[in-house]
Order: sequence, then C-alpha cells, then structure tokens
Amino acid sequence: MGKCPGRRCLTLFLGLGLGVVWLSAAHAAEETPPNTLTEAEKAAGWRLLFDGQTLHGWRNYRKPDISPGWKVEDGALVRAAAGAGDILTVEQFEAFELSLEYNISPGGNSGLMYHVTEEASTPWRTGPEIQIQDTGSAAKDPQKAGWLYQLYRAEVDAARPAGQWNEIRILITPQKCATWLNGQLYYEYVKGSDDWNQRVAKSKFAREPAFGKATRGHICLQDHGNPVRFRNIKIRVIPTGP
Repeated sequence: MGKCPGRRCLTLFLGLGLGVVWLSAAHAAEETPPNTLTEAEKAAGWRLLFDGQTLHGWRNYRKPDISPGWKVEDGALVRAAAGAGDILTVEQFEAFELSLEYNISPGGNSGLMYHVTEEASTPWRTGPEIQIQDTGSAAKDPQKAGWLYQLYRAEVDAARPAGQWNEIRILITPQKCATWLNGQLYYEYVKGSDDWNQRVAKSKFAREPAFGKATRGHICLQDHGNPVRFRNIKIRVIPTGP
C-alpha cells in the first residue's frame, strides 16, 4: 500500500484480512475537532487514549502518576518542561492499530514505543521505538522520523518539517506489523521472525535481553529532552483469541 489517494484521506482499517477502506477527508479535518472520533471510527472499534483535556490514562514509567512536566495545552499532550520523563498508557495492549499526531520542536527528538514492560531501567530496553524527530538540517540522530529505531527504515521521507503536525499509524499483530507516516507505508515486518532477530542481533538492542520479547505491554511516549506535542492518540484493539 502506498500513499493515500486523493488530496487528503483517512485510512480506516476494518480488520485483518478485510482490506482497507479509504474514507475521504477533504473537509473532515476542518469539521472534526482534534481528539474526537468519527462515527465510522467508533463503529470500527477505535477509541481515544487521550481526551484532549486531561492526563487520564497516562503515568510516568515505573511511577503511579504523571509528572508536572507533562501538560495539556490547546488540546495537545505536551512535554513542556525538563525532567518530564517517559510516560506510559495505564493499560497494556497486545495486538492493535494505533494512530497519533505529533508536532516536534526544531532539532527535537522523541519516540513512540510499544509492548513496553517495566522490568528494565528505561522503556527502550524492552519496547521497540518508532523514531520521532525533526528531520531537517537540525536533526541530531541519523535515524529518521518514522523508522523503527536501528531495525527498519523507509526508502522515502514523508515527514513534514518541525512545527507541523505529522501522523504516525502502526499496525502490531503476531502475523504482521507495519508503520505509516503521513499516509505513506514505510515498512512491514514480523516481530520475532528470523529477519527481526538478525536485525536485533546487529543493533544496540542485542545487549538488552528483554528487548522485543514481550507480546503485550504499554504504549510509551518518550521524553528525549525536547519539547514535543501529541494529539489524536487513538487505538483499535485487534482480538487474537479464538
């Protein structure tokens, strides 16, 4: 799957094996407020992980609550002060689709992790990370926005400049995982496959015994020391049982 057809559109996945339905959103962006769900999304099982008003459902890594370095400003979840720390969803997830928008500061760096557990000192030691950063001339890391850190990269660059909103969408299932940035498919992979294991063995994660092993865990937003804003954080759980 490549870029979304038409001027603008919203990808709505209705389930594994059922294909993809493209819903035109030529005017939806103007009519649908941030941090809300359309009726079609609700019907497909999507729900919000951030309500745009409170920090309900989030806490710091290995802590029961969330630090004052994270705030809600103008409908965005904002890493606003030094020492904010990495934050997690209170809930844990196994197979799912996740979508969020981020707005990174010039030269800024952050990350989105999944299947994070709290057995290690930091989230990145267990949870694979989709890189979030300014990919302009001020970028500080060779890993580009949307790449799965040190494991999978894209041959295209669909990132918008720092200060603009970008959408990351990920699919995580035992059969297939995939990442899109601004509607562009970046890569597909199978977590725990031979290819995955070979890539992990060649990365810094080879020294982390718990990295990528969990099949269920928290969603994590990283504090990498730079201002970053998140909104429209939504998830659709995919059943894995009989």
